[in-house]
Amino acid sequence: MSIDLNAFNKFFIDYQQRFVHFACTYVHDEAVAEDFVVESMMYYWENKDRLSADTNIPAYVLTTIKHKCIDYLRHQQVYQDASDEIARIYAWELSGRIMTLEDFEPYEVFTKEIQEIVDRTLDALPEQTRKIFVMSRNENKSHKEIAELLDITTKGVEFHISKATRTLRLALKDYLPVSLLFSICIKKNSFSLGNVLSHPLLL
Repeated sequence: MSIDLNAFNKFFIDYQQRFVHFACTYVHDEAVAEDFVVESMMYYWENKDRLSADTNIPAYVLTTIKHKCIDYLRHQQVYQDASDEIARIYAWELSGRIMTLEDFEPYEVFTKEIQEIVDRTLDALPEQTRKIFVMSRNENKSHKEIAELLDITTKGVEFHISKATRTLRLALKDYLPVSLLFSICIKKNSFSLGNVLSHPLLL
């Protein structure tokens, strides 16, 4: 098929907007649609000599545009499918994080850390000091009762309790206000924080 440049330019001008509108209807991007039209027109121009004389030129170019749109949309579909899969995986992972966070109890972690510190601190105390402190805080024995049971003076009892209290205060300085230290309840060499953690100063 023989066609001169002037005829081609006229054809381009006559059909460009119509073809762009067609492509844009499917690709929803005017810049992409314009590129497809120009590329399809150039493809026709480069291959015009191989076409038969009865070729319907507008239909030929429009067919080329059609295939470019299909390839574009298929690529978009693959991309969207991949994006949807990524979004699905992310949504699943995000849901898992939310559930984990909802189940997370800060007080439990806090209590466990303090429990370990108190246990280590009490274990490191001299046996007599630890025993007197437990008798005072856990068994609610008076200084006089402890002194009689252990055959020591009340001053001695006060010394050991003061020593244990100072040691615990130092060990727990990053966790509890000093004013709460005396809310501690020792049970069988174990630290109970139920009342301490609900204290207004910690909320």
